[in-house]
Amino acid sequence: MITIRRSRPGEGDRIIEIWRGAVDATHDFLTPEDRLAIDEMVCGFLPQAPLWLAVANDYPLAFMLIGGGHMEALFVDPAHRGTGIGAALVRHGLTLHPKMTTDVNEQNDEAVRFYERMGFRQTGRSPIDGQGRPYPLIHLEYLN
Repeated sequence: MITIRRSRPGEGDRIIEIWRGAVDATHDFLTPEDRLAIDEMVCGFLPQAPLWLAVANDYPLAFMLIGGGHMEALFVDPAHRGTGIGAALVRHGLTLHPKMTTDVNEQNDEAVRFYERMGFRQTGRSPIDGQGRPYPLIHLEYLN
């Protein structure tokens, strides 16, 4: 049984483990140098961030970060991809923010399709990511 709850102090190592596994499984377009730089940045803030976790037996399997109605992050442990955990987190986020927005890397075709299936529609595109790297972003908003 999957439940959704807030993250707790002491879960940072597991959250970073989920993030690393998910990025390594889905972000093969990152250069090794960018992957390391992003890892360093993420390790500096993610463990303390106010996350929503999808847990089984109180063990985190996925997480979502929302700020001001914008989903900043959604990552699922690769061993649990395709099981509906990510969709459950998104649906939870939509109960809190019915017009939720997010950005997705254009090169991550699987994620783009996931968000489209969830009812998000493209509202724009940026040629670079939020740190100025050459990874185009697709801007999405939930419109259903």
